[in-house]
Amino acid sequence: MRARRARDRRSRGLRSPLLPQSVPAWTSRADEFDNVVIDALAEIDAKWHDQLRDLNIAVDDVPRMLPIDPTSVQWPAEVSADRAVPLARLIPAAVDNAGNWTRAQIVIFRRPLEIRSNDRYDLADLVREVLIEQIATYLGLDEETVENGPL
Repeated sequence: MRARRARDRRSRGLRSPLLPQSVPAWTSRADEFDNVVIDALAEIDAKWHDQLRDLNIAVDDVPRMLPIDPTSVQWPAEVSADRAVPLARLIPAAVDNAGNWTRAQIVIFRRPLEIRSNDRYDLADLVREVLIEQIATYLGLDEETVENGPL
């Protein structure tokens, strides 16, 4: 049986990208979501930059965690959730198994937030609310203080 011939018969690769970078379809949904998170964080970071220096922000597609109590769906304070579905999680600073210090990290879950929003503006508002809630937990402050800035 003969091996199937690849489409790149002369080993030159693609002549050009399938889509030019100026076309909106060039960016993926994940890239667009990352930009929404960056925009929401920029506003908060402008007010709390010094306090957020040791905090990392990450985006993950879906949560890989289960509720502590599946019957009542109780989440700890560091998890922002819509009933049984986590939307974001604060991982506090700690020491890993090798004895190295790890920074605190907020993980934003992309797919649950996208599903709960109607459009880009709704998504931006939801991401901003979740970030404010998570940063308030990280700083040990209430959400209104984080939203309005330090006194």
